[in-house]
Amino acid sequence: MISPTAKEIFIQGITKDGRTFRPSDWAERLAGVMSSFRPGGAFPGSYLSYSPWCVPTSINGVKCVIVNRELRNAEPMAWDFCVNFAKDNDLQVSDVSPVPPAPAMPKAAQTPVAAAVRSDPVAPVIPVDLPKTDRP
Repeated sequence: MISPTAKEIFIQGITKDGRTFRPSDWAERLAGVMSSFRPGGAFPGSYLSYSPWCVPTSINGVKCVIVNRELRNAEPMAWDFCVNFAKDNDLQVSDVSPVPPAPAMPKAAQTPVAAAVRSDPVAPVIPVDLPKTDRP
């Protein structure tokens, strides 16, 4: 159930029975269809950017579309299209962020090899013989 006071809704790329929704670019496609609905209306070249009222994103690896309530005020039929898209495809919809974003980790900490080397300061050093060349 969507709260009538919610400022935005999150359409998640997971069906109500827990399956990942396909195709994998569904969020970009939905936001692309909604790109002309924007504050002030469409203008030349606006098809090259998403509407601020319907933005695709990914939260912890789950594709989502964030639909702002302002879309409903400006274009009720476009709002209904987004809500019915979610309903027709049995997608999960909430009026709060579905999963808090994961804290950013330094790139080195994401690499298991780098983490293993840094955690073991007495790791043996393996010498590597470089190929010899005739160039000075």
